[in-house]
Amino acid sequence: MKLGRYQIKLEKKSGFTGWQAAVISIVAILFALFLVGFIFLQAGVDPALGYQEIFSYAFLNPFGLPLTLNRAVFLLFCSFAFIVPIRAGLWNIGMAGQAYAGALGAFAVALALGAKGSQTPSLPGGALVGLMILGAMLGGMAVGAIPGILKGKFNTNEIVTTMMINFIMFWLVAYMIKEGGPFMGSGGEGEGFKLTESVRPPLFKDTPFTLWVSLALAALLYILFARTKIGYQIRAFGSSPAAARYAGISPVKISLLVFVAGGLLAGLAGYHYFAAVPGLYKIPKNYGDFGDLAFYGIICGLISQGNPLASIPLALLFGGLTNGGRFVQGKLQLGFGIDYALLGVVMIILVAFQFFFRYRIILKKAEKEN
Repeated sequence: MKLGRYQIKLEKKSGFTGWQAAVISIVAILFALFLVGFIFLQAGVDPALGYQEIFSYAFLNPFGLPLTLNRAVFLLFCSFAFIVPIRAGLWNIGMAGQAYAGALGAFAVALALGAKGSQTPSLPGGALVGLMILGAMLGGMAVGAIPGILKGKFNTNEIVTTMMINFIMFWLVAYMIKEGGPFMGSGGEGEGFKLTESVRPPLFKDTPFTLWVSLALAALLYILFARTKIGYQIRAFGSSPAAARYAGISPVKISLLVFVAGGLLAGLAGYHYFAAVPGLYKIPKNYGDFGDLAFYGIICGLISQGNPLASIPLALLFGGLTNGGRFVQGKLQLGFGIDYALLGVVMIILVAFQFFFRYRIILKKAEKEN
């Protein structure tokens, strides 16, 4: 294509380094923040002041930082739940439903062992916390196995099945916590019962231990894909299912494995937010908001190119933007939805800038015609 005296060409890249990906992502974020600045200007707010309030509250404020970290941990688990299947070329859109299943599994254990409200549990707190985590993982795995089996056995579209399961699990939670439901709170206020204090996990600077679990899982998943046989099989299946079948890799095994693993990780997200975050320790009325937040894990997984370690700063950024955006909306009296607008623009620009991961633009002077 010609532009005046110059010729513009697109050249496909053979690959890119981690540093190149980081630079492209940083430029994309700065460009997105520049665009959102016009929303601040339209509202009569200095963009510099708006961003100062957002980032200072999200990352420096002693009350805002724990909220940011808790959201980031939830997003990390959801990102991992998306990354594992996508490395096999399969789309897990069911993190919300799997997180709900994880929460139900954890609270079912708590209810069965007497950890409701002011009751005295039948087991020590540490043992019960471990069993609740196990219940959350099993709940997520059970729901994740459904699309895995359907995909592996019958080649059913996994996007459709996972989305349908999300709706089923949403209404199952609504049934469980409604008035008269098994998980109803003591006041019949349309939300789940509160966990007794003995099963509330210990905190480190107002942040639950699940923060360290998520970071350890990021490293573990990175090693799994880079160094292990099963990681190679997952990547091979994602690159070419036909070639993988020819090499003896079972599509049923891989489909079931990645969706069960994804369900387990999403189940941990459900345990984290409903059973480990300070001030909650129950399934609240607005549990659907956390299901919506789970979908941001898809964006983290896509932008990080399926790299669990690269998803850490993205989850932290998105957690901070959702938290700080909601805060600045109230403090500066901005219109409703500024947090969603901010996050939406950042995500769209980050996805659009993935173009530069695969192509470079070459600008050359056009040759003179004879």
